[in-house]
Amino acid sequence: MSRIGKAPIAIPAGVTVTVSGDTVTVKGPKGTLTQTVNPDLHVAVEDGHVVVTRPSDDREHRAQHGLYRALIHNMVVGVSTGYRKEMELVGVGYRAAATGQVLELSLGFSHAIYIKLPPEVKVEAKSERNKNPLIILESDDKQLLGQVCAKIRSLRKPEPYKGKGIKFVGEVIRRKSGKSASAK
Repeated sequence: MSRIGKAPIAIPAGVTVTVSGDTVTVKGPKGTLTQTVNPDLHVAVEDGHVVVTRPSDDREHRAQHGLYRALIHNMVVGVSTGYRKEMELVGVGYRAAATGQVLELSLGFSHAIYIKLPPEVKVEAKSERNKNPLIILESDDKQLLGQVCAKIRSLRKPEPYKGKGIKFVGEVIRRKSGKSASAK
């Protein structure tokens, strides 16, 4: 049995979970999220916990048991505390500026890049003297936040020789030595 799927999800104070048919809705102080669950799986709210059970040990049911439990857990955490990602721009002249839901990036190309972010994602750009510019993204939806971060990162991935590019704060980039001395 899936160890992740077996674990019940504790519902924190201020969060309500409702199950109607195969749709799970989670409401909390940060927002409301919904997720459609496979109709074969059974989701129940029992004395302050959400429990996901599967009907059989079929391969498909085993795979989706842990998946949907994790998705519901991410929704509960998202509406109660939210998710936050920090990205760092490493490179000479790399800049970021946020105005409303539009993120403007200068990444060494001949033009600036403008990204319109979804309304569920809050963005903030910080740039301090002698430090790399930071992009701080916050949202209650973990999937959406990860997708937006992946899109921003894909504009200029960190390269292994100089380490320039957009990376997550705390991420370690494997560096390569570059050209080696000529062998005689």
